[in-house]
Amino acid sequence: MIDLRSDTVTRPTPAMRRAMAEAEVGDDVYGEDPTVNQLEERAAEIFEKEAALFVPTGSMGNQIAIKLHTRPGSEVIIEERGHIFNYEMAAMAVISGALARPVRSRDASGHLAWDEIAAALHVGGPYYLAPTRLVALENTHNLAGGTVMPRAQMEDICRRAHALGIAVHLDGARIFNAAVALDERVAALAGPADSVMFCLSKGLGAPVGSMLLGSADFIREARAVRKLLGGGMRQAGVLAAAALIALEESPPRLYEDHLKARRLAEALAQMRGVRLDLTRVVTNIVICDVSETKQGAEAICARLRERGVLASNFGQQIRFVTHYDVSHEEIERAIIAFKEALD
Repeated sequence: MIDLRSDTVTRPTPAMRRAMAEAEVGDDVYGEDPTVNQLEERAAEIFEKEAALFVPTGSMGNQIAIKLHTRPGSEVIIEERGHIFNYEMAAMAVISGALARPVRSRDASGHLAWDEIAAALHVGGPYYLAPTRLVALENTHNLAGGTVMPRAQMEDICRRAHALGIAVHLDGARIFNAAVALDERVAALAGPADSVMFCLSKGLGAPVGSMLLGSADFIREARAVRKLLGGGMRQAGVLAAAALIALEESPPRLYEDHLKARRLAEALAQMRGVRLDLTRVVTNIVICDVSETKQGAEAICARLRERGVLASNFGQQIRFVTHYDVSHEEIERAIIAFKEALD
């Protein structure tokens, strides 16, 4: 099968498997796993943050950050298509007692501008309004099609939020893809945020894990919340070893995934009944609208599966995500399969 459902389906490389087999390990709950410690130190160095924490999933990393930045009864401003709002099971309400205030971006990229955020803020107002304590951003923006937030926009939002005493958390699950597309360092894109999470198990290809970064005090508290949520792992160096390989070796080749996505997008855009904004295809995600085909996204995905291609459907949209386990040749085969599925 040519699996284009997500870049989470990547399998560990031979180098990762060797590193896992040979990893030096200890008990990470006691802070004694040397490979985990090395991973956390390296991630903090790359992002130019004081400290980092290895967590099992990106969702856990996001929710730890929300819990530390908010208190029960406060609000979190987020773009309404954001992953934290849509795909983390209302965890901010369950775990932190915080309320999401979704705001729809008027820009096709899905990234909020400061004036859109400002219109939703509750700062110093009547006591009966839930106060805004956090702005949650996402780069790249998954449901907007892997779009990227420029460095200047990120810096502007953080500067204005901080002036009002509001924290900013960045869901940077695919921040390395954004850095490649913008020709920026990840430290520059994430630097102004109070905390940032990035995934090791998406485009970077590690089998498990994400990183949460921030100040030393923030990460000290985050470690306790990770344990509270059941995320304390023991000989986690076996996983961290693969993550270290992913962190060092995968970013330079992400541009290949972007080229594959662009090729796929350009081909789909030529097919009858398929609507696709090519200007938004800048990383490894392609989302097309098939409502004009009158066939239904679910039915098209079922016919794609019959032809050996896996994709995800959302309403009348189909999402494809490229990654290193899918070759350029397989992208060409997927294009043929999609055309056959439409015909």
